[in-house]
Amino acid sequence: MDYKFPDNLKYTSTHEWVKIDNEEAIVGITDYAQYQLGDIVFVELPDIGMVFEKGSNAGEIESVKAVGDFIMPLSGEVIEINENLADAPELVNASPYGEGWMIKIKINHDDEFKDLLNVEQYKELVEKEDH
Repeated sequence: MDYKFPDNLKYTSTHEWVKIDNEEAIVGITDYAQYQLGDIVFVELPDIGMVFEKGSNAGEIESVKAVGDFIMPLSGEVIEINENLADAPELVNASPYGEGWMIKIKINHDDEFKDLLNVEQYKELVEKEDH
């Protein structure tokens, strides 16, 4: 399978992507993750204003074949959610790095960036899991 791996993003070992913009981050799940889940039928996102620690469960992604956890890649406060996913969860499948983004957070700890994977590290992880 030929997955997309934008090199301007950071990644987690639980298959979330992160786009850093100053003190904010946009978060979604990767192309690999949406492919593994299959057709996504429901996305449960946290409420705006909720604060999560890095690594905590912030929601669920339901597909026709599985339910996956949405894990926070960084500690922070949810400042925006993608309202479009309520009516069109399939956007996550169609455009995981674009219209299928999930949440925006205000980052609490800059030092957590160093734990995120770069594109090469993430590609290696996917290759191991995919075989």
